[in-house]
Amino acid sequence: MAYNCDDPNRYYDVLVETKSNKTFISGTTMSSIPNETLRSNPVVQPLNISYGERHITDADMERIVKEALIDQECTKLDLRSNRITYAGAAILANALRNNRTLTVLCLYDNEIGDRGAQHLADALKSNTALTILNLYKNIIGPIGAQYLADALRHNRTLTTLYLYNNQIGDTGAQYLADALRNNATLTSLNIWNNNIGPIGAQHIADTLRHNTTLTGLYIQYNNIGPVGAQHLADALINNRTLNTLNLQYNQIGDTGAQYLADALKTNTVTLSLIFYLSFNHFRVVFT
Repeated sequence: MAYNCDDPNRYYDVLVETKSNKTFISGTTMSSIPNETLRSNPVVQPLNISYGERHITDADMERIVKEALIDQECTKLDLRSNRITYAGAAILANALRNNRTLTVLCLYDNEIGDRGAQHLADALKSNTALTILNLYKNIIGPIGAQYLADALRHNRTLTTLYLYNNQIGDTGAQYLADALRNNATLTSLNIWNNNIGPIGAQHIADTLRHNTTLTGLYIQYNNIGPVGAQHLADALINNRTLNTLNLQYNQIGDTGAQYLADALKTNTVTLSLIFYLSFNHFRVVFT
């Protein structure tokens, strides 16, 4: 069973799938798949290729780029839980600059760091195909977030960015928030467990006053507290786009919950907020 890059809460069984048949693949190479198997089908879409948990290193990346992106022209590439660093990310990024087929890239649980994020960000400035990028758990800090934020100012196709379990902090949150003020493409941002506090929440809240595209914001497992909750609540009063806000495990307490409850009296869009507050240690129920 393979990890579903475009939705971390779901899994798919098919590693390589053509329109008319399904081919299950194991191992780290695509060389065992006859090209005729794929090319005999007039339409090969979607084509999902997984190298997840295969001990892939930077030394393998040239081969993977050739097999998956050039030869097979895959639409989804899963490279989760490997040993890819910034060097491998650079090889991949170079291939992505002019790639027109890959829509989902999963680099979940690798070690690309800030330098790897920079390479991918540079590629995103010219790439017009990728819509989902998963960079969960990649040792990305504020500098890496800055590179990605700069890419969001130029990119017009990325709709979903997963940065959870990294180290962007309040500074990284500010970089992303500033970039999203005028971004009209990204609809979902996942930055949970990134050591974001009240200051980071304030920057995000300021963006929510301007952004009219973001529909899902996931900042659970941070430490925004009641002050951060107040900033977000103030922004939600007039925001008419966001429909999902996940604030689990943020220590917002009774006070923070009340701020959000008051905001919901005038905002009828963020209904999913109600279902994500039960782990924040408060007693007051919305009234």
